[in-house]
Amino acid sequence: AKLKSFAAKIIQLLKEWTETFPYDFQDEKSMKELKEIAHRITQCDEENGTVKKIISQMTQNLLMALSARSQYQEIREKFRQPVTDKGTILKTKPQSTQKDILSVCCDPLILAQQLTYIELERVSNIYPEDLMQIVSHMDSLDNHKCRGDVTKTYNLEAYDNWFNCLSMLVATEICRVVKKKQRTRMVEFFIDVARECFNIGNFNSMMAII
Repeated sequence: AKLKSFAAKIIQLLKEWTETFPYDFQDEKSMKELKEIAHRITQCDEENGTVKKIISQMTQNLLMALSARSQYQEIREKFRQPVTDKGTILKTKPQSTQKDILSVCCDPLILAQQLTYIELERVSNIYPEDLMQIVSHMDSLDNHKCRGDVTKTYNLEAYDNWFNCLSMLVATEICRVVKKKQRTRMVEFFIDVARECFNIGNFNSMMAII
């Protein structure tokens, strides 16, 4: 009876751990230890098939979370390009084929909604462990220690980079327009987009545009 009670508490601990900090189990050693613990818990209560089912579901969810993050990282790496390459591409393109933002989307509300989708996608990939990595890294700096095992906070970096990219996009779209009248129209358009972002509750995009 004591073993069953203890097993239930361990299962709850492992479930919360794997859901909140899945990166702790990304290497083979930690995953092997998790499987060994899960196997022992199952043996403690072999008659109860519910325990085995819960552990199986927990392991499956963990593998899916790790796989999703790995795919997200790969996609971001593919789209990451040096700034010099982007400039070269822009210069080699004929002026006639270079479209401004108004020719792609002239409705401030639609653009604000699309920016919000991007914001939500970036935010959804930020987890508590990303914030813990920053706290851990800052503690190591305060203690004048160099920590080589600190995982890079890729998701936070991606969110920060998106803010900077949006700011640069707005500045570029305004500055590339030659005529003052068209430039004024572009500024007014982005003011409207920022206002729509505010109405939606997307304050991050609003601040990037400002």
